[in-house]
Amino acid sequence: MDEKQQDFNLIEKFLEGDQSAFNLLIKKHQQKIYMLARRMLGNHLDADEVVQEVLMVLYKKLNTFKFESSFSTWLYRITMTRAINYIRKRNLTNAFSIFELRKNKSNQLDPLDMLEGKEQFDRIEKLLKKLPPKQREIFILKNFEELKYEEISEITGKSVGALKANYFHSVNKLKELLVKYEKK
Repeated sequence: MDEKQQDFNLIEKFLEGDQSAFNLLIKKHQQKIYMLARRMLGNHLDADEVVQEVLMVLYKKLNTFKFESSFSTWLYRITMTRAINYIRKRNLTNAFSIFELRKNKSNQLDPLDMLEGKEQFDRIEKLLKKLPPKQREIFILKNFEELKYEEISEITGKSVGALKANYFHSVNKLKELLVKYEKK
């Protein structure tokens, strides 16, 4: 049984009254929700707040899931919408964190990697703060969630052409900002 069908089965069980099925579904997807929110919002506290919002929405609205697309697609759409709404509501200008410090094979942090990772993180965070939320959304889903334009289209409700245009603009804006940043 593939992941999509496993999710569908858990949703059906929950809708029939099995609370443990909802808990299993959340346990399976909670890390994805958190990482997506974290990348959009840039910090743990804001991401955690959005995750709690998403979980409440899921609990209340899971009965509206139509079983037409994958549960992950529906979940990404809810998470992205909540994150963008959170940015607007709080008038946040924080961007998202995109680089996690990589651990070497012995699971110990390499000091050189830490320094390089911190420098990269700081530079990219400054640049990404300047992207509009919609461009940030496309950039995250394309680069960090590694979704195809068709999947992003399902999540956002935008045409593939519009997504490609937004992505193109986000990449060009980041290149332009990078040139300015490096001249400093």
